[in-house]
Amino acid sequence: MTMEDRLEKLRKRRERALKGGGQDRIDAQHQKGKMTARERINYFFDEGTFNEIDQFRTHRSHKFGMEERQPPGDGVVTGYGDVDGRKTFVFAHDFTVFGGSLGEVFAEKVSKVMDKAVEVGAPIVGLNDSAGARIQEGVQSLGGFGEIFRQNTEASGVVPQISAIMGPCAGGAVYSPAITDFTFMIEDTSHMFITGPDVIETVTGEEVTFEELGGAITHASTSGVAHFACESEEAALDDIRRLLSYIPSNNVENPPRVEPWDDPDRSDESLNNVVPDEPRKPYDIHDVINGIIDKGSFFEVHEDFAQNVVIGFSRLDGHAIGVVANQPRVNAGTLNIEASEKAARFVRFCDAFNIPILTFVDVPGFLPGTDQEHNGIIRHGAKLLYAYSEATVPLATVITRKAYGGAYDVMASKHLGADVNYAWPTAEIAVMGPQGAVNILYDDELEAADDPEARRDELIEEYREEFANPYTAADRGFIDSVLKPTETRRRLIDDMDMLRSKRSSLPEKKHGNLPI
Repeated sequence: MTMEDRLEKLRKRRERALKGGGQDRIDAQHQKGKMTARERINYFFDEGTFNEIDQFRTHRSHKFGMEERQPPGDGVVTGYGDVDGRKTFVFAHDFTVFGGSLGEVFAEKVSKVMDKAVEVGAPIVGLNDSAGARIQEGVQSLGGFGEIFRQNTEASGVVPQISAIMGPCAGGAVYSPAITDFTFMIEDTSHMFITGPDVIETVTGEEVTFEELGGAITHASTSGVAHFACESEEAALDDIRRLLSYIPSNNVENPPRVEPWDDPDRSDESLNNVVPDEPRKPYDIHDVINGIIDKGSFFEVHEDFAQNVVIGFSRLDGHAIGVVANQPRVNAGTLNIEASEKAARFVRFCDAFNIPILTFVDVPGFLPGTDQEHNGIIRHGAKLLYAYSEATVPLATVITRKAYGGAYDVMASKHLGADVNYAWPTAEIAVMGPQGAVNILYDDELEAADDPEARRDELIEEYREEFANPYTAADRGFIDSVLKPTETRRRLIDDMDMLRSKRSSLPEKKHGNLPI
């Protein structure tokens, strides 16, 4: 056989691999409004940078007619390329081949690319579009899933892991995305669930649609499984590229910096009026965040879930940071089960990948109620406390208004190890709010007063003036300074620059026992 013959044979094999399950199935994918695995990869990576791995591998099954169907690649495309010039690994399920179902070789391909990502210290992105385990291969498929789950766990905190759900994801297949750091879903075309609508109806009699059970909106707003619900596959891939721009490639690198476009000395006068004089009047914490960070840099995470706390990535003088903030517009910014878990997981991600954390505090406490208590607010709230306490990255905290009770401690207080803690003049730091404190402290006096309501108002104002202010905490060193709102941006930029060389370590141990 001549070299020309060999090259022709290679060309045909490559051409066959690129066609996946054939043109009819590619057309069917397009009719559903979905891209193919290779189209997604080509859209995602910098042009011309993708290098495929294991293009010619085929399955080993010889049952149920499988020996007659051996498409190259075995239903998953794996490899690496550049995203904005930074190396990134990918595996993309090919739904045109066996419905993207996972078999033994499929799993080996995914495992190989995950191993290599960890070895070289680069992010791994999974584009999931799969019918689940390949029935024809039996327990080998289940074993393949198990190997991937283990590798997800070992890679956690070492390299960023991002999942995009581009189609169905059911049964055991949902657990790999659940272990990864961030999950993107596509509205109307992607679904995740342990058991489908038919099984649920058979077992419980409950009728539910695919979208209601496991659609993007459901998981982004109700269950919290998805961090992002995107209008299209292109929007999801664009957002993944943006997310990667804020985070380092691995756990020993610093987060990337971009050339700053915003004046570090910018003073936003609107910050002086953003917090209302009335203690119970809500305001939007986004106005505070956007007035301090580099303009236009806030990239919110989990936007539709547990909206009483806001989390996301942004930049200060071009440097990437994580932001955690109470949201006074939703449940007065109280912490509940969902908000505590949402913030805790984000704090732990930032800490794992050396991303400084800026916390804005306006919290009247934990949400009261039997539902919260019976469902474990003590345990779940402790997750956030634990996350901040074990964090070794730079921690900066700004109290804008209320910081009451145990929630003051939990929200990155000096007592948990925060590096710099500030308060605005509007801050109220106390064991509890003035009204509750007055009712307890002056119960007898109020009962004997000629006009209890008028006397209560006087005592509330006296308590607020004497105790519910930032100066007692500042006198004790719990607050490093009381700042004008307009001074905050410049001061935080200086602090983050000072803290960039921070070195701290925890006692040597296998791992802590997070109150899961």
